[in-house]
Amino acid sequence: MASSLDVHVRICGQEIIKYDLEIKALIQDIGECPGPQSELADLNSEVKEKFRHLRLRIQDLEQMAREQDKESEKLSILREVEGHRRQMLSNQTAWRKANLACKLSMDNQEKEELIHGGDSPLRQRKMTKESLAQSSSDITESLMSISRMMSQQVQQSEETMSSLATSARTVLQTNEEFKAMTGTIQLGRKLITKYNRREFTDKLLIFLALALFLATVLYILKKRLFPFL
Repeated sequence: MASSLDVHVRICGQEIIKYDLEIKALIQDIGECPGPQSELADLNSEVKEKFRHLRLRIQDLEQMAREQDKESEKLSILREVEGHRRQMLSNQTAWRKANLACKLSMDNQEKEELIHGGDSPLRQRKMTKESLAQSSSDITESLMSISRMMSQQVQQSEETMSSLATSARTVLQTNEEFKAMTGTIQLGRKLITKYNRREFTDKLLIFLALALFLATVLYILKKRLFPFL
């Protein structure tokens, strides 16, 4: 029967996958967002929230890995954590590219409106200088946030790799100790076998000596009591 910790590990892994898929869908929406700027800001806000939940669940999974009793299971889950972190970094890069693509698309749309002029619906939706400035500020803030998150994830990845290396060394040392113990056990088995053989030989010699002693005693008694025989 699976332990409670194993169940939590599986549930946490499923939640990480769910957040990953939701983030990918939102990033695709950002890349295809036609505007206005407020819609893009809402999408970016959702992505930030999903990344926050994803990062917390990855940290939870890493903590569960460190609570594992078996070293092999611990290393397996830590490798899974590292894979999720790499995937999150990939999503953050895709998020940044999607924002840049969306901004470029809206800029091109603005140029088209200016070229064609008139009071078309697109013309009426033209952003003011203030909204453009706000848009640039929001994108800059998003990029800075992504940069900070990537820096944190790189640091966490380095810590995880260091932990994996330490665990690997521990496993190697344990294996060497097992080999030494196996050699000691084999040597002990050989000594026990040797001592058993020697004990058997000693018992046989004692038996022969006792038989010889009894035969000698019987011979002497025979000569003393029955000299005529």
